[in-house]
Parts: sequence; C-alpha cells; structure tokens
Amino acid sequence: MSQKRLVSGIQPTGKMHLGNYLGAVSNWVHLQDEYESYFLVVDLHSLTTVYEDPERLRQDKLDLAIDILAAGVDPAKCALFHQSDVPEHSELHLYLSMITPLQWLMRVPTYKGKIEEIKGKDLDTYGFLGYPVLMAADILLYKAQVVPVGQDQLPHLELAREIARRFNSLYKKPVFPMIEEKLTQYPVLPGLDGRKMSKSYQNTIPVSATPDEMQKLVMSMLTDPNRKRRTDPGNPYICPVFAYHKIYNSPTRQEEVSVGCQTAEIGCVDCKKECASLLIDSLGSFRARRAELMKDTSQVSAILTKGAEKARNITTQTIREVKQQIGL
Repeated sequence: MSQKRLVSGIQPTGKMHLGNYLGAVSNWVHLQDEYESYFLVVDLHSLTTVYEDPERLRQDKLDLAIDILAAGVDPAKCALFHQSDVPEHSELHLYLSMITPLQWLMRVPTYKGKIEEIKGKDLDTYGFLGYPVLMAADILLYKAQVVPVGQDQLPHLELAREIARRFNSLYKKPVFPMIEEKLTQYPVLPGLDGRKMSKSYQNTIPVSATPDEMQKLVMSMLTDPNRKRRTDPGNPYICPVFAYHKIYNSPTRQEEVSVGCQTAEIGCVDCKKECASLLIDSLGSFRARRAELMKDTSQVSAILTKGAEKARNITTQTIREVKQQIGL
C-alpha cells in the first residue's frame, strides 16, 4: 500500500524552542518513516507578523532549517523546503481567498487571541486576518490526508476542511480530499514565566542554546509562587519546572521529585539544576549534528532546493487541476 501524504509547517520567527521541538519537530522525525511527508519552513506565514525586517527573516529561515535537520529530519525520507520556493502556495491561497466568506475568518478563535498575545505590531492587515486561508492552501495543495496539529490549531484545520468542502461543492468535483488530524503527543509547554512557551512572550528556551545558556535559562524559571522559602512545602503540579520533569525524567524519579517538593525535602534550586541537566543531556546529539551542519550551510541550501523541486512535482499538478475547475 502507498503511504498516506502528510504536510506540516513551522514559522521562522526566531530560534526554534523546546515547545516547537517537542510539539512539532520531534514528531516529524517519527512521522517521516510512516508517511509521505512534506515539511515546510512557512516563511510566507512569518510575514504576517515579521514583515518589516528582511535581514532577520533571512537568518531565521536558515537557522530554523538547520535546527530541523539537526533534530533528525532526514531529507532522504521527506521533502523539507521553504514555502516561498514553491509559488503554487501563493497561487492557491489567492484562489481559495476568493471563495472564503469573511465571517469564517473572523470567527477563528486564535485570531483575537494572537492580537492579544503579540504586542507592538500592527496586525490590522489583510494578511493577518487571512493567514488561515494560506494555511488551508498549504494543506490542500498537496491533497494531504494527514496533518499533525496541536489542540490549539484544530480550528484552523476545520476551516481548511470547510474551504475544501466549499470548493468541491462549488465546482461539482471532489478535487480536495478530507483531512485527518493527528494530534501531537505533548501538551502546551510552559515558558520561563509559566505562560505558554511562545516567541511572542519572549519566554522561550532555544534548543540551540549552549549548555551554559540553557542552565541560566532554566535557573531563571518561575516555580510555585506560594513557595517563598526553602522550607515551605510546594505544589509541583502548578510548577513549570516540574512539567519538564514529567517529560524528561523517569517515572520513579518524577515521583521522588514530586514528593520531595511537597515535603520540602527538595528545594527549587536543586530541582532546577536537575531539570537543566536533563535538558542539556537530552539535546547532546542535536548540538553535535547542528555543529556539523554549521560548518557548511551550503549543503542545507541544497537540501531545501531539492525539497522544493520534489514538492513542485505535486503542486504544479494540483494548480493545473484547480485552474481547470474554476475556468482559468
């Protein structure tokens, strides 16, 4: 049997952090063996919020591609490329925007949430309101059957389904298949301040941080706000640091840390030091692969070019079919 086709993307709006790594890219490493996979550095999406700094975007695009490869994504098993190198993404976005009701976009729950989250940016733009249509185009362009998403992205995926159904209904042909979501394994990861880890909040732990940098970042993390002194008992289940123990530590050690926190046998400083050590050790192979890739970034550019060529074998056919259906 042929593999199902899977599409997923990540924005180059700063260094890849642990939330990106655990929530998306580490899953890609497993999914590339199971599906016909297309992984995008969605640089067009990044223009919705980082449109005024081209030099930063160029660097972020390269850094993110290096991080993805260092994480274990294998170009021999998948296609990895910059979204903007496949012009059919923009073309299909235009066609789909013509049939997408404005009310559909304004009811997407993440629209107002992002405006609240991202401060100091003019987000009163057509592109920001319409970026879920571009996301739908990213998926439908490949006639993807599977899309890995977090819980917070489900409304966008449902919008993509609605757009696909509307297109198929308007033009009386099932051009686009229905999409199956594949929920990611990890919940929302807390950042340094306890809120969701997000570049917008500037509370991230970059996976490319050196061991010393990572140690300093973890030691700066907030813990149980009610634990004022070393001798106070704590509540590990409201502590951002313990969330990492639950991911990286053994079940036995998790229980020991939990009990130690609640009985004040373990202090926050020791808990953070152990957490930092776990993170640093877990990313050892990542750092080694990243250092190797940094020696010659031209090989990364070649991988991205080849990935875009592979993608266009599909996207040009889809656009040809779409144009035929809509009368162009």
